[in-house]
Amino acid sequence: MKRALVAVTESERSKRLVREAGELAAGVSAELVLLSVTAQSAYDDTRQSTIDAGAPESAYSLGDARKDAEDLAERVASEALVAVDVEYETVGAVGRRADRVLGIADELDCDHLFLAGRRRSPTGKALFGDATQEVLLSFDGPVTVSLGDD
Repeated sequence: MKRALVAVTESERSKRLVREAGELAAGVSAELVLLSVTAQSAYDDTRQSTIDAGAPESAYSLGDARKDAEDLAERVASEALVAVDVEYETVGAVGRRADRVLGIADELDCDHLFLAGRRRSPTGKALFGDATQEVLLSFDGPVTVSLGDD
């Protein structure tokens, strides 16, 4: 492992995953990329709310949303990696989670992925899709998935 990507959220499970990925990366002198993805629908909703509140249409751009997502990744890193000596960078993105994780991993030449997955029934996966499953099937390298409740 030379560079690993961790898809992060604000959940405690995600923070634990970041800490564990950081410890593993530090042990092999690898770098970490912490990626926070804002769903397109969440961006659209926030943008529309901003416009509805009287702000100009340019008030909340895609760049603003990416910056907000990157800030979230930085907050998670500062909490989870406080006792871990590892180099990392934070990235924010907007779009479909699986597409952005795979795209950023390819763009930044990441060779290992860490994801906090959810327990879902096979029916739930068939009806609604599953970003974690899509990444597992599409990434050409190791993927570590942490399943848990929180």
